[in-house]
Amino acid sequence: MKKLALTSLLAVVAASGAHAANVIDGNPLYLPGQNHFYSETSLGSHSDHFGTWGLNEDFGYGITDRLAVNVSTTVVDEQSFNKWSWNEMSFGTKFRVLDMGGWKADLVGAYTVDPFWGDHEPWLDKDYTNYTWTAGVRGGYVGSWWTVAAHALFNYENTESFNWDDDGAHFWKLGVDGQLVLCRHWSLLAGVEYTGYTDSWAHNAGSWDAQLGANLNIDPTKFIGLYVSSGLEHKNNGSSWEIEDGFGFGAKFGIDF
Repeated sequence: MKKLALTSLLAVVAASGAHAANVIDGNPLYLPGQNHFYSETSLGSHSDHFGTWGLNEDFGYGITDRLAVNVSTTVVDEQSFNKWSWNEMSFGTKFRVLDMGGWKADLVGAYTVDPFWGDHEPWLDKDYTNYTWTAGVRGGYVGSWWTVAAHALFNYENTESFNWDDDGAHFWKLGVDGQLVLCRHWSLLAGVEYTGYTDSWAHNAGSWDAQLGANLNIDPTKFIGLYVSSGLEHKNNGSSWEIEDGFGFGAKFGIDF
């Protein structure tokens, strides 16, 4: 299944006057402060199939001002509940290795089960499960009214958690995203991410995902956001690129507490 808008690279969140990396204000380098929890709940449509929707929850905790952990999951509905899946039960961590003024850099890791209870079809109960290990970096600059950040994540996926043979899938996620703060209540977000496989059998398989969003900050710890997404995929054994039909739409609510 192609990526849902709500699980794409951008966290569509809101702006506040205190544009800092430990405040949920829309910047892609957000990290919760020590002893702070956060929750981001998203509802979004598939960028290629408007009849496919997903509900995502991302819940995290700041152990220190530099170290945070999170768990996220998605429930996907297709064909008016004739097909659904409980996807992407992911456990992740971020460690801030650089915090020098506006310059930030994090080491990122995650373990993902996808689907957690998946591709469930009534009466058939078909389950196809993959396990993915992720390691990488993200970093950039947080300015007074803008943020630009890049990330590079290497992923290994297989049908067994600890199977490191070459029969698994190896792929990179490389992206750039940013935020422009219009005022203390509003901000704009934009981002793009490339997913590319390094395996010889993949035949240049890959995709581009892009997203635009606008956010409203209710107060310094709460936001709502609306966004639209689209994608570009390699087709015909990687010989051509095709833009996905239609767009994905989504909304998100988040809170830091």
